[in-house]
Amino acid sequence: MSETKKQPVHDLRSAIALLQSLKGEFVSTDTEVDPHAELSGVYRYVGAGGTCERPTRKGPAMMFNKVKGFPDVRVVTGLMSTRERVGHLLDCAPEKLGFLLKDSVHHAVAPVVISEKPLCQEVVHYAEDPEFDLRTLLPAPTNTEEDAGPYFTMGMCYASDPETHESDITIHRLCIQSRDELSMWLTPGRHIDAFREKAEKAGKPLPISISIGVDPAIEIAACFEPPTTPLGFNELSIAGALRGKPVELAPCVSINEKAIAHAEIVIEGELLPNVRVREDQNTNTGKAMPEFPGYTGEAKAELPVIKVKAVTHRKHPILQTTLGPSGEHVSMAGIPTEASILDMLERAMPGRVLNVNAHTSGGGKLLAVIQFKKSAPVDEGRQRQAALIAFAAFSELKHVILVDDDVDVFDTDDILWAMQTRFQGDVDIATIAGVRCHPLDPSQQPGYSASITQQGMTTKTIFDCTVPWHMKAHFERSKFKEVDVKRFLPDFE
Repeated sequence: MSETKKQPVHDLRSAIALLQSLKGEFVSTDTEVDPHAELSGVYRYVGAGGTCERPTRKGPAMMFNKVKGFPDVRVVTGLMSTRERVGHLLDCAPEKLGFLLKDSVHHAVAPVVISEKPLCQEVVHYAEDPEFDLRTLLPAPTNTEEDAGPYFTMGMCYASDPETHESDITIHRLCIQSRDELSMWLTPGRHIDAFREKAEKAGKPLPISISIGVDPAIEIAACFEPPTTPLGFNELSIAGALRGKPVELAPCVSINEKAIAHAEIVIEGELLPNVRVREDQNTNTGKAMPEFPGYTGEAKAELPVIKVKAVTHRKHPILQTTLGPSGEHVSMAGIPTEASILDMLERAMPGRVLNVNAHTSGGGKLLAVIQFKKSAPVDEGRQRQAALIAFAAFSELKHVILVDDDVDVFDTDDILWAMQTRFQGDVDIATIAGVRCHPLDPSQQPGYSASITQQGMTTKTIFDCTVPWHMKAHFERSKFKEVDVKRFLPDFE
């Protein structure tokens, strides 16, 4: 993808410029859109894809230039809603993205703090101003008419361990609750939740910055999880490796923390100790927002609260958002998942696993397809060992489909072909019951299965769609003659 080098990406605006230069990758509209349900409703048809309600499709990213009630702010969505677009943004072949991310973890480039005034602070609003109100300042979308409220879905949350001062960046569900308060849902095991717990035990607030509208390399890197990036590993260093230069941070204006210097918008605040709020207190819908499995999550009864101290932004800022079930979640969550699995499997059994796809249907989290090459009789059974290692590499993985080296892991038809012709349910399924997984899977609850004792537990399953070694000769695909198609169709791609 050498053509992308002509326009190097270093922030959101350069990412948009790159996509605008590529045919079919970016569209915009000057028709006024309501951020309440309408904006997401439009993009569902244009290009959301993923696990969204049908009809939807894989389509271009989209800019909304006129947002009702917010004349100075544009909203963009879907920058990474296709794997091909992520390839353009990271200058990498789509099928090699997992390998690129894997290698970047091992060549980390630490972020740096700049001394000059950052772009993200061209305009500053302090919450102590009586006219300050998040609800009228930023057009956070309400994804559906049932949502608990307006949500920031692409905020890069940055905080530091109050004891070690090690920092972490990650993405969380943030709902506007009042003029200067956000609720924050932290799924168990996230690093910032560990920082929050330490601060809360000491009775102190945890400073936190939320950077919105940044280089997509940061958004991808922020989605790495343990064990690939253990507590104390700053994922911004992965983004630094992806770009070959450090991510630049800047001191916040109202709290003792840093933010991403090139961000479009930064929300500065503190996670308050021992303060909780009901997520849907303003709507009483019982619903939160659409999440990656394709269902709307339940509103949480007690969530930590961020007290906002200030909002800073670039002139005429662009607010970036995403639809929870869209293909964008698959890219952000799935490609780091692939990298983590590839990394552990290459160390455990070099040369046997050729590729991994964190499949769209699982939102990039619940399903992985592993391409395994059996080279000798002793490899029989190692493919299932690879699946077990994948479960260890990514704890929220629920299902693994194993396929041979002649099956394209990025072609769902090919994967299902392998399942129909190389799989027998009585011998090719292996299950592990009573294992912790992701709480947003609605089937992971006691009412669904007697094996589930509490919500968030599951039965992890391996679907072995590989040919038994001793039968390989009976499963050779039909071979077609190699030809130069361009001799017949010069414009063929």
